[in-house]
Amino acid sequence: MDVTSTQLDVVDLTPRIGSEIRTDVDTLLGGREAATIRAVLEQRGVVFFRGLDISDQQQVAIAKTLGSVVANEGDDGIYKISLDKNVNQRAQYLKGSLFWHFDGSLQPYPNLATLLRAVKLSDTGGDTEFCNTYATYDDLPQPDKEAIADIQVVHSAERSQYYVTPEMSYEQVAFWQKSPTKVCPLVWTHQSGRKSLLLGATADYVVGMPVEESRALLARLRDWATQPQYVYRHRWQLGDLLIWDNTGTMHRALPYAEDSGRLMHRTILAGEEPLL
Repeated sequence: MDVTSTQLDVVDLTPRIGSEIRTDVDTLLGGREAATIRAVLEQRGVVFFRGLDISDQQQVAIAKTLGSVVANEGDDGIYKISLDKNVNQRAQYLKGSLFWHFDGSLQPYPNLATLLRAVKLSDTGGDTEFCNTYATYDDLPQPDKEAIADIQVVHSAERSQYYVTPEMSYEQVAFWQKSPTKVCPLVWTHQSGRKSLLLGATADYVVGMPVEESRALLARLRDWATQPQYVYRHRWQLGDLLIWDNTGTMHRALPYAEDSGRLMHRTILAGEEPLL
């Protein structure tokens, strides 16, 4: 991708998604290239920086040059992603990250983006995959675009938990049903005019369509969106700082051992546009 900047070297990793940005810590902290980084992120879906050796405080400072940090993302802007219950009490819930999803589907304003830094890696597994949901919409055959243009989908936390625990107890079902559901468009028309698909593990069923038919449609579109040409697989190295555009991608972590010690530090940028 062409970038007009003397401070950034952008290297595209696949034709449709994923770029490495080579620069230095001072440039990121100064925010001089924040607008360019956001532009690359919006077009490429995922960017990462390697070999910077930054701290938690620097991670949050970099995030603040790009947008507004979510206030409840840990007292210091850092949230620890781990399947170790001693590190994160919501480890069981985090197992849902192993399935295709986007963050904030139940929020009025889905998260704009996420910064994730590798603090400790698993010996095996633990890569993260991303797919470009702008590109997957753009490439849909025109009859499919017309057929899904006005479709509304019910999203729920309960639905996503069946991926983690297929046979939930009554108490578990009752717990997750306390979370409100949300009706979202299948096709998100962004303020920019671009369109992306809204799919993932929280997508339950289509409004006004038989459940069996709607779930078959959602599965077909997920399979379309996650074809190899739309997917970037990030093979983590210690210290990597990766950012993804949550409004135009889905992602999932690949399986790794719960006792591996894998630890990621996350900072979330607050959403800036509603689902329309």
